[in-house]
Amino acid sequence: MLIPRLAIASTVMLCTISFAQSYPSKPVHIVVPYAAGGGVDAMTRRVAQKLTEQTGTTFFVENKAGASGTIGTAQVARSAADGYTLLANDGTYSILPYVFKTLPWDYPDGLVPVTTTSLSPAVLAVSASSPFNSLDDLIRFAKANPDTITYGTGGVGSSLHFATEAFAQSVGIQLRHIPFKGAGEAIAAIVSGTVDLGMGGPSSALALIKGGRLKSLAVSGTHRMAALADVPTFEEQGVKYEMNYWTGLAAPRGTPPAVVARIQSEVRKAMETPEVKEYFDSIGAELGGMAPDQFARFIQADVDRWKRVATDAGITLE
Repeated sequence: MLIPRLAIASTVMLCTISFAQSYPSKPVHIVVPYAAGGGVDAMTRRVAQKLTEQTGTTFFVENKAGASGTIGTAQVARSAADGYTLLANDGTYSILPYVFKTLPWDYPDGLVPVTTTSLSPAVLAVSASSPFNSLDDLIRFAKANPDTITYGTGGVGSSLHFATEAFAQSVGIQLRHIPFKGAGEAIAAIVSGTVDLGMGGPSSALALIKGGRLKSLAVSGTHRMAALADVPTFEEQGVKYEMNYWTGLAAPRGTPPAVVARIQSEVRKAMETPEVKEYFDSIGAELGGMAPDQFARFIQADVDRWKRVATDAGITLE
């Protein structure tokens, strides 16, 4: 029986390699589980365009918004594991277990991480008219006046909610959460001074900061952003706050590793092109292309970190 088994295994391996080499041989469907026009959507479309050019096969994007991204994510998790349906996910994915009691797919194992498409620092911003001109100003006032400073987010359990609570916990202050129906409303409230501050990615804040409508007090990461070179990092100001917004691609469980590797390789190649680099630089994002196994570890570390934040902040499940 040994020889037939070896023959079957060899045949399967050869078929998998052949399939990966011919991939993609038909259009690839990328589901963005959020509304059109947002940061994940814009970055995914830029990458999809370049993948189409590189492979000669169409990579097309469909928006399937709803329920914090879980509707579109579940659709991909139920799709054929052949590399022709992919998910464009982001850091929100890491907090879903602490927002929903149940999820409509196998959260730990239903998807295979493929690669990152971007990494972005967190930007803490206040209205241009805010009396806070430094991170120290804000922290000292918050410690003297607990639960007085307000922050806006796109809703309870949103990535901005978790990110701001993580900051508050890192410096030992209490902030008051003001949830809005979406991130756009929250940003408008920060600009107007209706709420005191917000924490978000640079893609949504950069234009407002450069336009003088917001001012940034700090950015996360180990170095300053080139696009905001005059804004010090949290670390420079004595605050340990590790935060990265990320976007990436995932595939249904069972997608052949060789196909996953091919997609990751094509994304990494796309990231090396001048036009993609220029676009990501313009929105303050670092280029992706992380290897699948590294990306899997990255997500798990994110999941573990948000569990601690959710517990300490008393964020309850829906």
